[in-house]
Amino acid sequence: MEYAAIRHFGDKRYCYAIAKGRFLIRLEIKKKDAVKVILHMQDKYLPLRFVDTRRECMMELAYSDNYIDYFEAVVEMDMVCLRYFFEIQDTSGTIVYYGNHDFYHECITDIDKMYDCPQTLREEELFELPEWAKNKVVYQIFPSRFATDKEVPDEIWYQAPIDHKADLKGSLRGIINHLDYIKNLGVDILYMTPIFCSKSSHKYNIDDYYQIDPAFGDKEDLKELVQKAHKLGMYVILDGVFNHTGLDFFAFRDIQEKKEQSKYLDWYYIEGFPLVMEWGKRPNYKTFSYASPMPKLNLQNKEAADFVIDVASSWIKDCDIDGWRLDVADEIHHAFWKRFRKEMKAVKKDILIVGEIWHFAGDFLEGDEWDSVMNYEFHRSVMDLVAKQKICPSVFMGNLNFIKGNLNQSLDGYLWNIIDSHDTERFINTVQKDVKKLRMAAALQLLLPGMPMIYYGDEVALEGGPDPDCRRGMLWDENRQNKELLSYYQTLIRIRHSYPELTEGIMQEQYTEDEKGLIYIKRQLGDKYITLVFHTQKGTINLPELKGLQNLVTEQKFLGSLGDYEAAVLVE
Repeated sequence: MEYAAIRHFGDKRYCYAIAKGRFLIRLEIKKKDAVKVILHMQDKYLPLRFVDTRRECMMELAYSDNYIDYFEAVVEMDMVCLRYFFEIQDTSGTIVYYGNHDFYHECITDIDKMYDCPQTLREEELFELPEWAKNKVVYQIFPSRFATDKEVPDEIWYQAPIDHKADLKGSLRGIINHLDYIKNLGVDILYMTPIFCSKSSHKYNIDDYYQIDPAFGDKEDLKELVQKAHKLGMYVILDGVFNHTGLDFFAFRDIQEKKEQSKYLDWYYIEGFPLVMEWGKRPNYKTFSYASPMPKLNLQNKEAADFVIDVASSWIKDCDIDGWRLDVADEIHHAFWKRFRKEMKAVKKDILIVGEIWHFAGDFLEGDEWDSVMNYEFHRSVMDLVAKQKICPSVFMGNLNFIKGNLNQSLDGYLWNIIDSHDTERFINTVQKDVKKLRMAAALQLLLPGMPMIYYGDEVALEGGPDPDCRRGMLWDENRQNKELLSYYQTLIRIRHSYPELTEGIMQEQYTEDEKGLIYIKRQLGDKYITLVFHTQKGTINLPELKGLQNLVTEQKFLGSLGDYEAAVLVE
């Protein structure tokens, strides 16, 4: 048994309340090192001479990543403070006791050698997430390129490749006019990239946060969009670019004019004067990614932080939006996000807060900052499995289980699973226009736990290379659309909405067969089961034991085999 790989901390990542009086306790052990783990518990403050509070329970192997087994137990707790330790038996039969970061060869009796969990504290840290958002399907729109209410010639609208400066005249009115299309796709949440005043097409360098960019419309258009989306049972999320501003934002403009005398000097990170603002030269002020048009805000400055809080609150109050997606959110300090959460939830209790982060986001997802993230870990894993074929199914599932094993259980059903976005090459381009591979990526995205985020046009095989070419005009010409792919997306989303065992069911069984490219998952909700089978490579895979089950994808009996990059959703 490798002691160095055994890990537990008495904090809210490894020991937390999932409901009043119910707690989840998690232990990490090197993969395949342990055959049995017992959790021992007792009251910290009630001595054994008065009453024996000792109890024990078997911990279950909940999931495994590529290196670690995650053992979990859900316990009922009615103590002021729980003390606990672990009994671990390895494959050779050797037993070791693990408590308070140390190992013992005899059962632990000294409570000071046990872990500590105050019940009230942990219950006060219960995750509060917007119930309406769980497991919903998100649709990302790049407003300038999605739809227009003006006449635009096809040769302009469908230009490829497309550059940053292309003006296709997409607008909020254009989105309003296509809400029925979005609803018919099966989408629950509409997320738009920035819509505020900016000189760029992408609008990530904002000059005025209180005004809709005139190219898109005005505040009344946004109100109408939100109201009509709500009537259709959909929600609307805006993009909050609070890490940086544009050059013509009033505070940075004042610095350009007044230099050291500007009262907004501390709103930014200015390193010297004169300001080096020419494109292609390294600026002498902090920016996003050394991009001179995007000077970084100093949100440790209270006035700057107050401004952002007011902006974000105002749009919730004025237009009844349902959430904020936060751009480059990991480059802003935790204290601000803790305040942001409190302030936004005070305005609208069930507002959804989603951070953009391209790596594991555990330290932002502890219940006091964001509700979710754009799950780029999922994106990379799908790319490596399907597009690049660099990993096998077991590694893919191991990657997903790493995320699951290192986050609060409450986040199941909230991570935004993406296969591409406005910042990446279109998946269809990455796979050299192989629609079968796109179908497989879509199946993984829409059928595995989380909130799938569809990038506009993926559902009709809209092409696009790396940024900015990934932001082409939406395919509205039906002769250009892949109608079979669109129907496939609609089918998978309908299945997702119709079968709660797909999103809420417990993991009854899960295994992979790498040589066959197989991922097999069985989920149970009550007395109902649903079986997911993904064939992630070329060729044919035979599954005679499943023959005769109803395949919800084809709406026919399963014939017992799957072809190239094919998925099945099976019920009895």
